[in-house]
Amino acid sequence: MEVFYYVVFGVLGLVVAALELSKKNKDRINTCSAFNSFKNNYLLVYSLMMAGDWLQGPYVYYLYTTYGFSKGEIGQLFIAGFGSSMLFGTIVGSLADKQGRKRACVTYCITYILSCITKHSPQYKVLMLGRVLGGIATSLLFSSFESWLVAEHNKRGFEQQWLSVTFSKAVFFGNGLVAIIAGLFGNLLVHSFSLGPVAPFDAAACFLAIGMAVILSSWTENYGDPSDNKDLLTQFRGAAVAIASDEKIALLGAIQSLFEGSMYTFVFLWTPALSPNDEEIPHGFIFATFMLASMLGSSLASRLLARSSPKVESYMQIVFLVSAASLLLPILMASFIAPSKVKGGGISFSACFQLLGFCIFEACVGLFWPSIMKMRSQYIPEEARSTIMNFFRIPLNIFVCVVLYNVNAFPITVMFGMCSIFLFVASLLQRRLMMIVDKPKTNDWTPLNERNTEEDPLNI
Repeated sequence: MEVFYYVVFGVLGLVVAALELSKKNKDRINTCSAFNSFKNNYLLVYSLMMAGDWLQGPYVYYLYTTYGFSKGEIGQLFIAGFGSSMLFGTIVGSLADKQGRKRACVTYCITYILSCITKHSPQYKVLMLGRVLGGIATSLLFSSFESWLVAEHNKRGFEQQWLSVTFSKAVFFGNGLVAIIAGLFGNLLVHSFSLGPVAPFDAAACFLAIGMAVILSSWTENYGDPSDNKDLLTQFRGAAVAIASDEKIALLGAIQSLFEGSMYTFVFLWTPALSPNDEEIPHGFIFATFMLASMLGSSLASRLLARSSPKVESYMQIVFLVSAASLLLPILMASFIAPSKVKGGGISFSACFQLLGFCIFEACVGLFWPSIMKMRSQYIPEEARSTIMNFFRIPLNIFVCVVLYNVNAFPITVMFGMCSIFLFVASLLQRRLMMIVDKPKTNDWTPLNERNTEEDPLNI
């Protein structure tokens, strides 16, 4: 492997270690032992859940190719997963507010375990069923666990600011460290032990089963709105009204969809961007490098969230601008450096610069997750939290399905340019959100009174 990869990985590792070891009191939030016990329990469960997810990711496409499916058939399987998350996942995820968040988390474990089991079959219909189950599980993963955490945190009377500690640690461990370990462990199972491409899915099912046991034995149930007089359609209508009537919630949903849409598109683009001429690149090692960059971002987020200034609404504008600029690098490289026509070989000079830019983007991803979690905990109403969060994922899943369907229709530079524009728009929307949040509340009364007078001029 080229020295360049080791240098990038080593520098990122040193920076992350330095950030964590150099934290001072102003970079930390003082908590209590009861909260620390609660936080550690959640981090254990979340890390097990993410391990079950990360183990599968690198081997889904590879498994389908070993079963002999074409690129088009594999694309249909992936589209089915995102489509399932949009349709069925939204319904199942929204039931968490009414039926219980703990129950929804257990449902996630069962659904994802069943999805893992389907990977043993080479039958296309069985694999399609697995993708549908996986799509439902994904919606539950990104809504029910966070909803349970916020409700339980508030129910136990912990300070609101302490939530940011759990969020940043969850991203640092679950989306960073666990992802790296899962990647290495999966590689060990498939290549070192020669257990085949299904082995990571079996390991994922084991981790999910352990996590489910911890949930059943140590979590209590909480609800959004458990009233019996509300059916699912009423819940959807209430969530839609909440989004339409509160600009902060609508902006938050748009920002999340734009960023996550760009992030999922990047997942499909980074490999052809770094190896346009089939250069030999260590995919697993690069993935681990990206996750290390994400850990760097979450470490920065924990410092920022521990301070009263700058506010999360403020610094996220910069994060979106930096992420937009980082995804412009492939376009700049294509414009100023003539592409090589030599097939194979090692990573090119321009790809080295792109890899550095992609690491910056992944650091922004690490900053994004705990920060968006913090804002969601502040602005989304508790009684419909899971429902609204799943509503946010509808435009995201539509976008990813469209990208997957047309991934070969546009040049890769156009796709990166589109992502960069989306991230720039997210920055503008974030600025609008900050202006609304910073506006003095007293200013809101005058327009309200004026509107009332205009609507009923005889009402004096």
